[in-house]
Amino acid sequence: MIKVVAIVLFIAFGLALLIGIGSRPTIGFSNFTANGGFLPNGWRGVFMSMVFVIFSFIGTEVVAVTAGEAKDPKTAIPRAMRSMVGRLTLFYWERSLSLIGIVPWNQIQPARMLRRALRESVSADRCPAGRSRREFRGDHAAASSMNCNLYLVSRMLFSLARGGYAPVSLGRVSSRGTPVIALLVSTRAWRLRWSSRCFHRKRIRLSIRDLHFRGLFVWLMIFVTHLYFRPKWDAMGGPPLPVRTIGYPYTSLLGCAAIVAIIASTWWIEGMRVTITAGLHGSEC
Repeated sequence: MIKVVAIVLFIAFGLALLIGIGSRPTIGFSNFTANGGFLPNGWRGVFMSMVFVIFSFIGTEVVAVTAGEAKDPKTAIPRAMRSMVGRLTLFYWERSLSLIGIVPWNQIQPARMLRRALRESVSADRCPAGRSRREFRGDHAAASSMNCNLYLVSRMLFSLARGGYAPVSLGRVSSRGTPVIALLVSTRAWRLRWSSRCFHRKRIRLSIRDLHFRGLFVWLMIFVTHLYFRPKWDAMGGPPLPVRTIGYPYTSLLGCAAIVAIIASTWWIEGMRVTITAGLHGSEC
């Protein structure tokens, strides 16, 4: 809710500045056509921006994990996926329009912002004042991420146990239907990872780039898995799938190619070139 409220307020204030609501002078829509006009760097600039845009959508795949707890997954999951993608697209589309309308595009420096964020992270670790200023933002982001990931990992362990691929105890649930043992194992594994020397030594240098690489790598594996899953399912004579991807296998192949291209493009983007090496090096920890 904190994130949603912040985005809605940002959009509202941005629109107010653009159309002249309030005491400030009207900015108008001149920034959309100034400084080289629309698409000043062509479609290459649009593709290179995907590195930053797609990061906002990492984690959407978690919706599929909730299928095991949905009363009617055949209806609920496709509807949830469509509504989630629609809301995210609408939010980020409106926020981007507000940002570009207020600030000329050539004054927005993603690489500089990224370096500043890393410097602030380092200074916050060394300076108590820096920690006090940023602790709410950091704690909120960490709590939000961990809430999502603990749910994801515990349900995955539960599903693996029920399928016979993990110890049976991980598939047990409490009287309220919660896989408590799987949740405790997930929490313990996270705690060991957090306290490891390897994680602390590299978390500032690799955090953003490593997460970016890992998120895209997970998406790549989802596409690859889907390419192998469909033929196996049909060969086994399983029941009709409630949701079938349009244009299979070409859409999955296109998705694989797009993810690989986005990962590769980080090599030519200032401040993001280390994404590939950070992701591969971070996985060694």
